[in-house]
Amino acid sequence: MRALLCLAAASLAISTPALADHHAAAPAAEIASVLENPRRDEDRARDAHRNPAETLEFFGVEPGMTVVDYMPAGGWYSRVLIPYLGEDGTYVGLNPELHPELTGYWDMYRNAAMRIPADAAEWVGDEGANVIGLNTDDDLDALARTADRVLVFREVHNMRRFGWTHDTMLAFRALLKDDGMVGVVQHRAAEDAPFDYTLGQNGYQRTEDVVGLFAAYGFELVSQSEINANPADPADWDGGVWSLPPSYRGAEEGSAERARRAEIGESDRMTLLFRKVN
Repeated sequence: MRALLCLAAASLAISTPALADHHAAAPAAEIASVLENPRRDEDRARDAHRNPAETLEFFGVEPGMTVVDYMPAGGWYSRVLIPYLGEDGTYVGLNPELHPELTGYWDMYRNAAMRIPADAAEWVGDEGANVIGLNTDDDLDALARTADRVLVFREVHNMRRFGWTHDTMLAFRALLKDDGMVGVVQHRAAEDAPFDYTLGQNGYQRTEDVVGLFAAYGFELVSQSEINANPADPADWDGGVWSLPPSYRGAEEGSAERARRAEIGESDRMTLLFRKVN
């Protein structure tokens, strides 16, 4: 296990007791039912790497909450969150403002107000939470200070490499309640990883940098977990995190190298919980 940061340890020692009211156990029956639903048949293979039930429990996500899911993309977590939050909950898919030169794959993040509700209807039908789509440059006033949680699943590197950090962090602050929290799962670099390896282009981020980035925007680290850790990942791939499953960049299908990477599994990941500081 990678050594914990002194900053993180200090935050844990000071702040963890205050989380007692936020960390009621996630209703086991509800989350189990969602995870076992047939619509997740193609998603389920990644549960062992993404640990959705344990991760959402750690983040204190419960039915009835308003939860912002940053960059839901193909909807892997959306198909968990929308039904889990239930009819009394609200799911907000939040995408960044896209630079005009980002096209192709990135087009899925444009026009979130229409695209995300339409995608959600395909993913889960009319089941579960009310669904709202936003881009960070939309008018956020109607939802200001309504969110219980913001969740960021493996997107901090994209925030950094594409210049989305500032506007995104301000959107998080605008949407979160005064006692709201941000849960982050992110590909984790070694603490001594070279600076130029961790700017975003390889996916991996140093925990110290992520904690510092959120601190700069008024978010206090209150807890961290090894739920999504993978000590077998060396986190120094020439092709970045995409060298591992499911992408296998640089490893041909059927090759011994591909089999070796399959044995390693998906990336090592930090799991961090921050509180909005007013």
